[in-house]
Amino acid sequence: MATVTVKDFQVDYPNDWCPGCGDFGILNALQQALAGLGLRPHEVAVFGGIGCSGKTQYYVNAYDIHTLHGRLLPYAIGAKLANPALTVIAVGGDGDGMAIGAGHFVNAGRGNLDLTYILFNNEVYGLTKGQASPTLPLGAQTKSLPEPTIQSGINPLMLAMASGYTWIGRGYAFDIRGLVRLIQQAIRHPGLAFLEVLQPCPTYNNLHTKAWFAGKDRGGLPRYAPLEPSYDPVILPGTDEATLQARMAAFIAEATRSEEPIRTGVFWENRAVPSLGERLVQRLPNYLSEPPAKKAVADGHGRPVVDLEPLLAEVAIR
Repeated sequence: MATVTVKDFQVDYPNDWCPGCGDFGILNALQQALAGLGLRPHEVAVFGGIGCSGKTQYYVNAYDIHTLHGRLLPYAIGAKLANPALTVIAVGGDGDGMAIGAGHFVNAGRGNLDLTYILFNNEVYGLTKGQASPTLPLGAQTKSLPEPTIQSGINPLMLAMASGYTWIGRGYAFDIRGLVRLIQQAIRHPGLAFLEVLQPCPTYNNLHTKAWFAGKDRGGLPRYAPLEPSYDPVILPGTDEATLQARMAAFIAEATRSEEPIRTGVFWENRAVPSLGERLVQRLPNYLSEPPAKKAVADGHGRPVVDLEPLLAEVAIR
C-alpha cells in the first residue's frame, strides 16, 4: 500500500485567499496532519461554513461539503452519525461559529460525538468587509470599524468547556509544526474536540497582525507560547472530585488570562465521558457494523427499498 503524503490532500487549482491570510497556515497544517495520521482522502470528510474559512474544504482533497450559515456542526454531526468510520472535520470562522452558529456549538457538546471542530479566529467578518466578529474584545477598533466595538468578546475556550467539549485546544495559524500536532491530537481524541486557531486577517484586522503575534514591535519575542510543561489537562475515568475541580480551575485560569504570552496547546482532555457512538452501541448493538450509511436505500434500478408510508401516517395531521 502506497504511503500517504501531503500531496494526496492538495488540489490542483488556485486559491483566492488574500496574501498573508492565516487561513493558508491552517490549511497547510491540516493537510500535513491528515497525511501524518496515515488517513486517505476517501476516509476524510471536511465540512466548511460561511466566510473566508468556509472555502477551506475546497482546498482539501477529500470529501468536501459547503454548508449553510451557522449550520456547520449539524451537517458534520449527521455525517458522523451516518458513517462512524469516517474522520469528520468541521472548519469554520469565529463569525459563523460564535454568532448565528452559537446555539449549535453549545448543543453539540451534549453528545460528545467523535469529530473535530477547528475554529478560525481572526476577530472580524473577513468576507463581508471587516465587521466586528463575536470574538473581538470590547473597545477594540480595527481599521474597518468606524467606532470601537460596543460589545464584549466571547471566549471560545470557556464556551466550549461550559458546553461539554471533551478536548479543547488553542493554536496559532503560522506555528505550523505546533498546529499539526494539535490537529492530530484533536482527531485522535475519542470524543468531541474543539481547536481554536488564532489567525491574522491582513486585510481588515490591523490590531492583531502577523507581525504583532511575532512580537516584531518588541524585539521579536512572540506573543504566544506553549502552556507550561507542568500543566495537566487530562481527566481519566475515576478521577476524584478534588483533582477534577483543581484541573478545571487551572483551565479557567489559563483560558481567561489577559497577560501575555497567549497560551497555546491542549487545555482540556476529558477521557471520562463516553462518546455518543459508545452510548448508541449500548442501545443499538449493531450500530457500528450496520450504520445508516451502509443500509440500502434503493435497488439496482434506483427504486427506493424503504417504505415511508408508516412514518408518514404516524406524523400526518388529521
